[in-house]
Amino acid sequence: MSALLILPILLPLIAAALCLLLPRRAGPRRVLALAATCGLSGVSAALLWEVWHVGALALRVGSWEAPLGIILVADLLGALNVLLSAVMTLAGVVYSAGSLEPRQEAGAHYPLVLVMVAGVCGGFLTGDLFNLFVWFEVMLVASFVLLALDAGRARLEACLKYVTLSLLGSALFLTALALLYGLAGTLNLAVLAQRLPRLEYPGLVTVTAMLLLIVFGLKAGAFPLFFWLPASYHTPPVVVTTLFSALLTKVGVYALFRTFSLLYPGDTDFTHRVLLAMALLSMVTGVLGAVAQYDFRRLLSFHIISQIGYLLAGLALFSRVALAAAIAYWVHYVFAKSALFFVTGVTWRVSGTHDLARMGGLARTHPLVAALFLVPALSLAGIPPLSGFFAKMSLIRAALLGEAWLVAGTAAAVGLLTLYSMMKVWREAFWKPPLQEARGSAGPAALLGPCVALALVMVALGVGARPLFVLADAAAEQLLNPSAYIQASLGGGA
Repeated sequence: MSALLILPILLPLIAAALCLLLPRRAGPRRVLALAATCGLSGVSAALLWEVWHVGALALRVGSWEAPLGIILVADLLGALNVLLSAVMTLAGVVYSAGSLEPRQEAGAHYPLVLVMVAGVCGGFLTGDLFNLFVWFEVMLVASFVLLALDAGRARLEACLKYVTLSLLGSALFLTALALLYGLAGTLNLAVLAQRLPRLEYPGLVTVTAMLLLIVFGLKAGAFPLFFWLPASYHTPPVVVTTLFSALLTKVGVYALFRTFSLLYPGDTDFTHRVLLAMALLSMVTGVLGAVAQYDFRRLLSFHIISQIGYLLAGLALFSRVALAAAIAYWVHYVFAKSALFFVTGVTWRVSGTHDLARMGGLARTHPLVAALFLVPALSLAGIPPLSGFFAKMSLIRAALLGEAWLVAGTAAAVGLLTLYSMMKVWREAFWKPPLQEARGSAGPAALLGPCVALALVMVALGVGARPLFVLADAAAEQLLNPSAYIQASLGGGA
């Protein structure tokens, strides 16, 4: 069943190529993208099921032995993220059918989305740092073109900021890879995990850790490397912003979880203190930026930074309960933030603006839209019995068990500010009297369907939270004890 490892990469790439061969019409390309993402979701679910029951899986591409060849490896964290990416891409394809103009659907939108998700899945499954760099570049190229499609002046400026900083991160990544290769003679993650603790130059090993922290922190949008994110994420179509939020920054977070649990677990006194500082400052600066915003999409873009801080806090605490809480929070956050971004597309359709000051009255004119906002908003703020409550409380509990009082207090305070910012949106967009008449209906089923589905998922993850936390705890145990990951990587099988 190790062939399941290559399918999440091959399926979207083949579908993207076929999509370009089709006539430039919306219908055929939409159907192909929908079929490909449905297949990707099925394969990803099968991969997670196999990893859960068998253990870590590995595939040697071209039958080259590690560490010489390209290797794909999946443990629970990697397989879970591949499934999340597949499901969110499927939701994005459905939402595209209801939100984009036919000429946009008939163009390069679907092929670029498929190439991007192939790069994302490759990043989650690669067992080699150089190939992680390659998949980062695949994501960068696809996401940059998606950002630049039909761009006006404001979007072109955002594109330039995005691509310039991404290329800077790529240059630093290559520098770190060169240093690691010079020190250890390999970039295979499993072999690096064995060799790095035995090297005679611990100072240089720490330098590589800090370089990778900068690179992956930039990709994740963590403090102080986040400034590109709110400057660019609010400019493209809503579905593109949603996919960027759900997929791209999570590869950076995954890379931090993978490298700092596998390659640098013995250097926690320094590296994880730096991670903790980044986490706390990401939480605070992100939520304060959100509180200050009156543009709906920019407000949510700042919340990405804040929520990334929660994930990094779990990694920085580096206990089993903290890692499990962070992974559970990860799943909740992807669904909650995606649902909120999807709702911004619906509110724009009925109000014609993303400016909260110019909106109002939507709770009376469009009660379904109001409900679809309220569920993910309350979940993001951590209100019971929704998914965010259990995820956030488990992270605060992990901090208290580790006597990390500052982390627990900051997480609780940021949760209150998150609630305040969500209630500001509710007051301005949904509750206050409207300044102008609503423009019409909330949109077709393709627009509302993903919003409804994600809202139901958040309710389900709250009411039935136990399976998610069982899975998250098992994934955390694998991060703390990576012997199965290393054995599968070096043995080329389960």
